Amino acid sequence: MEILEKTMNGIQKDTKPYYRVVGKEKEIFMAAYQNRLPILLKGPTGTGKSRFVEHMAYELKSELITVACHEETSATDLIGRFILKGTETVWQDGPLTKAAKEGHVLYLDEVAEARPDIIVAIHSLTDHRRMLYIDKLGTAIKAHENFMLVTSFNPGYQKGFKELKPSTRQRFVAMSFVHPSADIEMEILMQETGIEKSLASKLVKIAGKIRNLTELGLTETVSTRLIVDAAKLINAGLPNRTAVQAGMIQPLTDDEEVLKTLITLSDLMI
Repeated sequence: MEILEKTMNGIQKDTKPYYRVVGKEKEIFMAAYQNRLPILLKGPTGTGKSRFVEHMAYELKSELITVACHEETSATDLIGRFILKGTETVWQDGPLTKAAKEGHVLYLDEVAEARPDIIVAIHSLTDHRRMLYIDKLGTAIKAHENFMLVTSFNPGYQKGFKELKPSTRQRFVAMSFVHPSADIEMEILMQETGIEKSLASKLVKIAGKIRNLTELGLTETVSTRLIVDAAKLINAGLPNRTAVQAGMIQPLTDDEEVLKTLITLSDLMI
């Protein structure tokens, strides 16, 4: 369970996590929750999917359990396993079992990255049954009334290599997350970092320019998260250009020519 413990956390924050609503996402989430429907969040890295889930868990007054899925994440990691405790072998619930039993929000981030048996494990929780089958115990549990399953994946990043099957997608209410408009992104940036409006405007314009450079072939483009990081570096005392390079440019690529192009562009704009 060592790997899982590093990627799972239970959260019920005292203060509401900041999230800037950009559409009808809150209404859709609440309607899905009221009807006990699972949710799939689609969109690029850093567009607010995880923050949105944190915000909604707070609104529901629910504990949030997050699992960052990767290629080694298995159904056993989610459901549970037998472990040695002293001289005895005892069962230890995984995060999925805990959330289903106790009625928490379970967020499987980048679910398409996980092993296929994960989809099998959550299959019966995503329809009218809302049951979790624990083969190793030979039992099944009915999900708590307040249990909510939320998943996410980045269809642009997967590029067909690790996609969710249509039959799996159709088990979820789905929402797409995209980069917000410049005005909203500036608002987010100022709220998150306290940076001045004029500088926020410059950072957002740099991000917008890079996002439009599709010919560079970047796997991922500048996310709102990276802009926030750059602003925080500026607040920490770094020169503007240094902060932009470290916070927004260098994380995007290791290609020297592409880096040179992006750094030249950002230096001119900042």
